[in-house]
Amino acid sequence: MSIEWVNQAIDDLRAWGRAREVEVDADEVRLLCDYASDYLNVNELGDFTPETFEELLLSIYPRKVIAPPESAQETIAAARTFVDYLSEDRRVSWAKVQSMRERLDDIAPRMPEALADTANFGMAKSLFSSIGPESLEQSIAIPSGELPDLGEAPCDCPGCAPLPAVRLAAPEDLIAALATVPMLAVEPLPGGDDPLSAWAARVARVLDQDTGGAITGSAELDEGLYDLFDMLYRLQVRVPVTVIGDYLDEIAGDGEIDLPAVLGRLEWSGLLRLTGDDAELTPPAVWALREHYLSLGVEAPEAPDLAEGDARGLIEGLLEGMPTELAEDDITRWLDGRVPGEAAAELLSAASGAPAVARGIAITIVDRLGREAEGEIRDYLDDQELRPHVIHWLAARGLPAPPLTQEEMLWVSVDMLALAMPAADEDPEIFAENMAASGPPAHLIEEMWRVDHPDVVEVLELLGRSIPDGTLAKAARKAAFKARSRAIR
Repeated sequence: MSIEWVNQAIDDLRAWGRAREVEVDADEVRLLCDYASDYLNVNELGDFTPETFEELLLSIYPRKVIAPPESAQETIAAARTFVDYLSEDRRVSWAKVQSMRERLDDIAPRMPEALADTANFGMAKSLFSSIGPESLEQSIAIPSGELPDLGEAPCDCPGCAPLPAVRLAAPEDLIAALATVPMLAVEPLPGGDDPLSAWAARVARVLDQDTGGAITGSAELDEGLYDLFDMLYRLQVRVPVTVIGDYLDEIAGDGEIDLPAVLGRLEWSGLLRLTGDDAELTPPAVWALREHYLSLGVEAPEAPDLAEGDARGLIEGLLEGMPTELAEDDITRWLDGRVPGEAAAELLSAASGAPAVARGIAITIVDRLGREAEGEIRDYLDDQELRPHVIHWLAARGLPAPPLTQEEMLWVSVDMLALAMPAADEDPEIFAENMAASGPPAHLIEEMWRVDHPDVVEVLELLGRSIPDGTLAKAARKAAFKARSRAIR
């Protein structure tokens, strides 16, 4: 997941490239920074070392990134550009920069072989690299992250589109947050035993009554707040202020708006929270908006805190879908509440016998655990469904592990493809592109029908309609027919 320092680094890198007319592969560099942050304890640009690049490009990339060996050249080029930027940014010493360049020269001829070696693949990466990088790194069912056009207001009927479940702050935290709202220091809530109800009533007036510009400074903009807040409530993620500005421009028509002033007034009112170049509803605003929906008779579900449940509850909650940041926070807090061995045992117990997508979520979370969880994970070598994943986990950490048999390799390949099916159905073109680049070879497809996996027919049918190569697609359809016939007998 990208964090603030990564976002800022990428913005600065792009600006540096534009100023020097240097082509910058920002997506590739972001991936470098994300993985360095997640796995190598890199918390700022100055933490990068020559060893960081070696670990990233020869160990982490082969485990995590789906890419053909020939793509190594592009990754190395992006890394070299990044090092050039670090040199001019001066957060890294000249001597260290020179060592980084020398290390990249050494890595360049070795990286293609590392990407091609299946022994390097982690559990979250298909043996055949056929799921696609976005599906692997976000194997949890979460929204795509694409922002809708806020210029297209939702239907006026509040019940026409189901509302997503939202996470609410604790009442005591909401009351504490209200105490910091500048507007309430000037215009206090009416006295009483329930400040939250008084706050909800005030927000309802903002949404429903003609406030004449008292909120934003513009009567037209005040009228558009309901639609804006409804969209932010549904998104549940921070939105660039430029997107909000475009929406407000549509409402204002020919009139000009002072976006910083409008956002400042909304922040002063306790309705928006600004974070750098992004904005989101404050927790009290989310709470009040949900209360307003409920008063209208609209179903407005509350999302449970997944970190407080067991492994099965965590997996089931993630399967229902949520914004990436919330999912990441829940997973992190869930893991922080357990020692690694305990977490591994809970997750694998919940994954045993579960559908492929649920098992994939559990395996992806287990992949975050270190060697200290070895004992509990090794205990699942006797579980037929989990054994291949356990072998990969052990081997990826240099721990003793039995070799995968041909049957186990076929089984786990079907399992990983089954995990990809929801994403493939949602975006078949991307899946087809991934299959064309690095799908399973014909001789393995032809043997998949023998695998005793509940999803084998669906997987082979997916391959049959997705693989661009006609010969491979035909082999998959033929294997699917054999699998169906085998099931009938």
